[in-house]
Amino acid sequence: MASLLDRAARFGLPTPQERGARVVDVEAPGPLALGRTSAAAGSVAATAVLRAVADVRAGHIDAIVTAPLNKESLAAAGHPWPGHTEMLAEAAGVSDVAMLFLGGGLRVALLTIHRSLRSVGDAVTFEETCRIVRLVHRELPRLGATTRRVALCGINPHAGENGLFGREEIDVLAPAVAHLQGEGIDVSGPYSADTLFVRASRGEFDAVIAAYHDQGLIPVKLAAFGHAVNVTIGLPFVRTSVDHGTGFDIVEKGTASGESLVEAMKCAMTLVAFRPGSSAA
Repeated sequence: MASLLDRAARFGLPTPQERGARVVDVEAPGPLALGRTSAAAGSVAATAVLRAVADVRAGHIDAIVTAPLNKESLAAAGHPWPGHTEMLAEAAGVSDVAMLFLGGGLRVALLTIHRSLRSVGDAVTFEETCRIVRLVHRELPRLGATTRRVALCGINPHAGENGLFGREEIDVLAPAVAHLQGEGIDVSGPYSADTLFVRASRGEFDAVIAAYHDQGLIPVKLAAFGHAVNVTIGLPFVRTSVDHGTGFDIVEKGTASGESLVEAMKCAMTLVAFRPGSSAA
């Protein structure tokens, strides 16, 4: 706690307590070197997130808004999760979750998240595609959409060009889209990703589902970096986060921006107001 007060004083900032916030101290297992990956940092970060999950599930708080996690530090501490999404899902005891970004007029969910590009093709299955599309379709009204038009990105250039550049679109994605359309879901694709985001930004679709991490996040961050918000859909509580990483290169320089964190807080408040059972729903 002393270090938090010291840093607030150094940069002329009010402390959380002065702003009326309740601060919960999470004890670190050892010294923390600022701006560096370490097992100690990964341990205390995970402990803080899991404490927040316990508090929101107990009804002590209404939502969780997280700062970024350093994946290397998590791994160094022996944790198996590649990021927040997987950690929160396990802690909440659910599996039907997805990472979705809001920003620049786009709503973009990810079919796969933190994995190598080489492994994406095997991870994109009929079942997983159907699961993510159904989840996004269900959650769109809570995310401010008045219609639920979902578009699916292809994996390969030109969405495979009818098998010329790969068969994932023919063998997996197109059959999933046809099946979901049979369920009455307004989903289409797979489309070539290089033009799909332009169409979505012009209002043709309410949400885009990207096949892999960078395919979905590059357009969102290009359109709204520093203002976009990461939402974990499918959890039994509201969780939002920033659109950026840990920024070890600017630690203690006084140049970090809090804009995305503020946007994440605003988004969390909106989502809490319209969650099932809320008086505002």
